[in-house]
Amino acid sequence: MRIANANGDGQDCGRVIDAVLSRHQRDATRLMQILREIQEELDWLSPQTLTAIAEGLKLPRAKVEGVAGFYHFFHSEPKGRYRVLWSDNITDRMLGNADLMARMCKKLWLRPGEVSEDQLVSVDTTSCTGMCDQGPAMLVNYRPLTRMTPERVDKVVDLIRHKVPLDEWPAEYFVVEDNIRRKDALLGNDLAPGDALRAMRGPAEMLEAIKASGLRGRGGAGFSTGQKWEFCRNAVGTGAHGAHYVVCNADEGEPGTFKDRVLLSAHADLVFEGMTVAAYVIGAKKGLVYLRGEYRYLLDKLNAVLEKRRADKLLGKSILGQTGFDFDIEVHLGAGAYICGEETALLESLEGHRGVPRKRPPFPVTSGYLGQPTAVNNVETLASAALIAAKGAAWYKSIGTAKSSGTKVLSISGDCARPGIYEYPYGVTVSQVLADCGAIDTQACQIAGASGLCIAPGEFGRRIAFEDIPTGGSFMIFDNTRDMFEVARNFVHFFVDESCGFCTPCRVGTTLLKNVMDKIHDGHGGEYDIGDAQRVIKTLKTASHCGLGQTAGNCVADTLQKFRPSYELRLTVREFEPAFDLDKALSKMREVTGRDDPGAHFHIAHRKSKSGVGAKAGDVS
Repeated sequence: MRIANANGDGQDCGRVIDAVLSRHQRDATRLMQILREIQEELDWLSPQTLTAIAEGLKLPRAKVEGVAGFYHFFHSEPKGRYRVLWSDNITDRMLGNADLMARMCKKLWLRPGEVSEDQLVSVDTTSCTGMCDQGPAMLVNYRPLTRMTPERVDKVVDLIRHKVPLDEWPAEYFVVEDNIRRKDALLGNDLAPGDALRAMRGPAEMLEAIKASGLRGRGGAGFSTGQKWEFCRNAVGTGAHGAHYVVCNADEGEPGTFKDRVLLSAHADLVFEGMTVAAYVIGAKKGLVYLRGEYRYLLDKLNAVLEKRRADKLLGKSILGQTGFDFDIEVHLGAGAYICGEETALLESLEGHRGVPRKRPPFPVTSGYLGQPTAVNNVETLASAALIAAKGAAWYKSIGTAKSSGTKVLSISGDCARPGIYEYPYGVTVSQVLADCGAIDTQACQIAGASGLCIAPGEFGRRIAFEDIPTGGSFMIFDNTRDMFEVARNFVHFFVDESCGFCTPCRVGTTLLKNVMDKIHDGHGGEYDIGDAQRVIKTLKTASHCGLGQTAGNCVADTLQKFRPSYELRLTVREFEPAFDLDKALSKMREVTGRDDPGAHFHIAHRKSKSGVGAKAGDVS
């Protein structure tokens, strides 16, 4: 099959497709990786390419197209030799990303979301790149560029115009810093690769140690890690696969969260060691890391760490010479879908499907990856498990609070002098965190991301702990110059973009909430619209299929309660007013008919009608 790619050079796409399919043994469960690798070779997924993939995997054509169409980073039309995606998270907006993007588009003679006439470049936005501590950030062909400035934008435009390959761009543009500002037990550990594995006794003893340590999931839900592993260990595999699996959830798409990026960059061995500890406990032979698509730049580095661990007998057959202790790890890459941070949506994606959350029960511990018992844990959870294996449950239990053992890694961004990564024992106050990162005149903190909790100054004495404020790690700061209505509006737009569309309450509800916020922003809002927003939020919370929809209205509910003046300043309408301006829509017809008398204006005719003065039948036609 000969198909022209995005550059129209007539490349033999058939050979590329066949090579990728063969590399993945034509396994349909690897569809996500197949689509990604083929797109990286051919620039885009043409209809002919999708057909060839479907035929090669013996899948329905609609199935392949449906998966490709679900993820933001797959595209079935050319996006140009250079695809530029600006991070549109609220912290990037606060740093001026909109002006920088407008500057780039102006210099490229390009409108956002469109491809240049010469098919060279496209410029658009993406929800969040996970670079909130060093924005404004953007992706160019899915490689991150940080700390963008007007000067750097101008240079990038020049490089694009001269068609300079990305590998020849200045290396400093692609520098992603770890920005570790405060270390504690986890980030300051002194373990060498293999130390945790050498310290383990039997699987049952290791399970008891994890339970005794009080380790809870660090992704936000806070479920007992020991309980999860015990359920998985006791579950029986079925069918041809009949195996147990360990899955590392590294799809941290929550706005303002980037701790897993840093853990994988600076402590990959510790994370992989934690996965191996989990495998030892539950009896797994295979582990999978689901790495968010925005972290594609880490893939080669992580694979290199895995290779070294295999060479050092820390992965593979007979780990550390122990017969029967066989376990290996593979990294799978996502493709830009926030919903895949939900563990069952992640499993669907790993199996080559659209990332739609499953109904529960059954839970992943009994029916997870490929229908087999699966332990799905967050990056930070697994790294902490390795610490416990090496240093013991009592040592770990002594850190933190009675109900929250250990430490928490926080991703700090927004209005502070020193954004970055901070690790604290559980129980630290919000005010302490603000002081350490150099936050001044703080108006609000958004903790646990867009779906989390927004707190006002009177609550800054509260503590980061499961018994008070649990969080996956996001900690965004807003000073007194920020408009909290606009913060909430940005989050609402985020949820509309990231809803998987599976259930009506979320699919429709997030859109209705966005419409209300936009209506208020545009000056058509009144008290009725506030009530409308509250009704939508209640429906989202009680009727949505998964946590995305259930928490999508939190940002509006919290800001309405704690920062209501930012809404009331915009409420200019006493009675209900439609967001759609019918009179403005009729302006073109007034031009066509040559009429501009009072009867040709809807709002005037409408007032006459309400006052009892009849309008002629043709007055607004």
